[in-house]
Amino acid sequence: MKCEKILILALGLIASLPLVASASVPLSATEVNPIEVGSTVPEATLYSAEGESIELSELLSGQAAVIVFYRGGWCPYCTRHLSALAEIESKIRSQGYRIIAISPDRPEKIVETGESDDFGYELYSDSSMEVAMAFGLAFQLDAPTLEKLDGYGIDVEAASGQDHHLLPVPAVFVVDQSGLVSFRYHNPDYRERLTSEALMKAIR
Repeated sequence: MKCEKILILALGLIASLPLVASASVPLSATEVNPIEVGSTVPEATLYSAEGESIELSELLSGQAAVIVFYRGGWCPYCTRHLSALAEIESKIRSQGYRIIAISPDRPEKIVETGESDDFGYELYSDSSMEVAMAFGLAFQLDAPTLEKLDGYGIDVEAASGQDHHLLPVPAVFVVDQSGLVSFRYHNPDYRERLTSEALMKAIR
């Protein structure tokens, strides 16, 4: 009887885990709490367009970087921002930085975005939203928003290959060679993005 009670308790705890995880993610883009300037870039796993896993720390490997979070290749505001970054990539590299662009898109979708837009920098998949959550950018899409996106022909589950219904608030982090965040920008209004001029000022 004692073992049975312990088993029932354990099963109850396991069943509650998804609810706890879900509760830890903000229900609105305005409620996210991104890591602060001066923070160390968190450990997290990304996936290349080829589907190969790589740790973010390994990807940085002692090099300064501009880390960009975008909602997905389906978002026109995101693709415009990525294109604007591509236009100043040579200037960014001349300052000793590389661009790392991250979205919830699964690797196959990353390939599609890369093929439709000629970016000189790499796009990475965070379909599980592990990286976005580590950076404090993830939020939960509500039913009305999902319905609105569906009305535009946007299927976030198909894009990520996951049913978590999470998105990152679009953001830009400037990271130095030691892995410390020296600048951050995020805006709950996905239509507003960091300008190229402001980014160049931040990294100089």
